[in-house]
Amino acid sequence: MNHLWLIIRREYLTKVRNKSFIIMTFLSPLIMIALIVLVAYLSQMNSNKDRTICILDESGQFSGAFTDTEHTKYRFLDGMDLNAAKMHVQAKEDYGLLYIFASGDSSISYTGSKFYTKESPSLTIVSDLESKIEKRLTELKLVQDGLDIQKIESLRVNVTIGQESFEGQKTSKVESYLKLAFGGAAGYLLFMFIIIYGNMIMRSVIEEKTSRIIEIIISSVRPVQLMMGKIIGTSLAGITQFVIWVVLGFALTLAMSTVFGVDLVQMNTPQSEMIQQGLQQAEAQGELQELMIAFFNLPILNLCVAFLFFFLGGFLLYSSLYAAIGAAVDSETDTQQFMMPIIMPLVLAVYVGAFTVIEDPHGTVSTIFSFLPFTSPVVMLMRIPFGVPIWEQILSFLILVGTFALTVWFAAKIYRVGILMYGKKPSYKELFKWLKY
Repeated sequence: MNHLWLIIRREYLTKVRNKSFIIMTFLSPLIMIALIVLVAYLSQMNSNKDRTICILDESGQFSGAFTDTEHTKYRFLDGMDLNAAKMHVQAKEDYGLLYIFASGDSSISYTGSKFYTKESPSLTIVSDLESKIEKRLTELKLVQDGLDIQKIESLRVNVTIGQESFEGQKTSKVESYLKLAFGGAAGYLLFMFIIIYGNMIMRSVIEEKTSRIIEIIISSVRPVQLMMGKIIGTSLAGITQFVIWVVLGFALTLAMSTVFGVDLVQMNTPQSEMIQQGLQQAEAQGELQELMIAFFNLPILNLCVAFLFFFLGGFLLYSSLYAAIGAAVDSETDTQQFMMPIIMPLVLAVYVGAFTVIEDPHGTVSTIFSFLPFTSPVVMLMRIPFGVPIWEQILSFLILVGTFALTVWFAAKIYRVGILMYGKKPSYKELFKWLKY
């Protein structure tokens, strides 16, 4: 057991003292935050551009349909034909010209429109113009039929079906989406952590094997202790790096936002303007309040505890497989034939969680995959926000731990033989033979 802790300490210190590890630990969040701030800054510069859109309305039906916003101004052109309007807009260097065709008769009708610009127009602006035209035509047709628009709006009814379990626990659609977001973030984080640091463990084994250092170490340490030491030591180094990324990322976001004057939360983009207008409505404010209530109704303590256990269990399970693969080959290029059986369960877990848990978190498919050890770390984390009984969580975790112990036993057999094998890429048949030694 003393050897195990020595190996863990050696692996951890070797990783965290490595120059490339130190550089990437501090450089990665800096690059990521810099890119985010740069994109936000460029988007803000683009969105703050004032635009003037000229309107040539030959139908005479849309005089009150267009209202100026902070960065978009609308100007109607009268007494011009289309060619003159085009020349006028180009001479003034305005953003574009909206040409609404003349109606075919005196009744309210719409025969079409075109938007002329020097370059490809913004999709958001085109969609906004279309919605304004649609709204105006709808209002005109209602008035033509003798209907009171204000009365129709006052008669409009919004229906929200309340959701409640037989035990009296209330839920809502907003709460379901919030739960899915939390579960999806946890599952995706585990997926990325396994991919990044599982490969780190595999490369570490390959490097020591090719440098023949492993032959000296194995003379005084049992293979299973060496493998477990590498897995735990590298995992601790990965957790250290991840924590530093989170802290630095938060600090750099605040610092760079202050220096460049970019507010990442309240950016003046066309999309954010639409969101802010929507939030000013009473219905949207009610949904925002419902979202806050749903957040505080989440089982935060259960989520944190379950995330810790399933995250560590899932990572250790897959890390043992990565270590076994590293011991079985001589170079990283030879690992490709063995990576597919490891990656496929992870991909399957993500897809099952994304497309099945949202539809029926307590259905047969979701429940079964939340107990299968190679998919349970992702699927169970996605199910827990929807209210999974504690006994199911404990049972799933025990199955995961048992599978990890069994996987370590098999992986140690491959590791014991593979770390001393050189010059030949083993096949699956040979790996099964190693299990019998």
